[in-house]
Amino acid sequence: MIIMINGAFGVGKTTISNGLLEELENSMIYDPEEVGFMLGNIIPEKVKQIEAGTGDFQDLQLWKELTVKVAKLLITKYKVNLIVPMTIRKPEYFSYIINGFKNIDKQTYHFCLTASKHTIYERLRKRGEEEGNWCYQQTEKCLQSFNEYDFGEYIDTENVSTTVIVDQIVEKINL
Repeated sequence: MIIMINGAFGVGKTTISNGLLEELENSMIYDPEEVGFMLGNIIPEKVKQIEAGTGDFQDLQLWKELTVKVAKLLITKYKVNLIVPMTIRKPEYFSYIINGFKNIDKQTYHFCLTASKHTIYERLRKRGEEEGNWCYQQTEKCLQSFNEYDFGEYIDTENVSTTVIVDQIVEKINL
């Protein structure tokens, strides 16, 4: 089983993913951001500028491909369920990855966590993000994209406890 936890930076993906990890046996967290960091460290600047002039590693073709391939390798090697927290707002990237995950495991679920811009900014502040940094700059883009396109099942995290959200997801995947 693969459970994708999507949403803007600061919405609570990591917190919810860690809660799911405690509830779901034989699971591991797989964060595709780590794949992006790896690519950012090894791909030459000149190539990054051509492929991902935005500075977003998700614009690197290898990121999408490796995100899916690494998921397959983790499931094949370790026989685990994957909990995948990631901010993915571009519909074409979302489609590529969710379809790739579904080819690996038909039991692939996607939940997009939502909250108001004010709440997200407050959460980013609390986790020590510097106001105006990259995470803050992505908030509007994420909220607009999640509103404009269909990212599947949305879960409002505004004034809802982590436990309630984790229980909601567990209930939905166990149906």
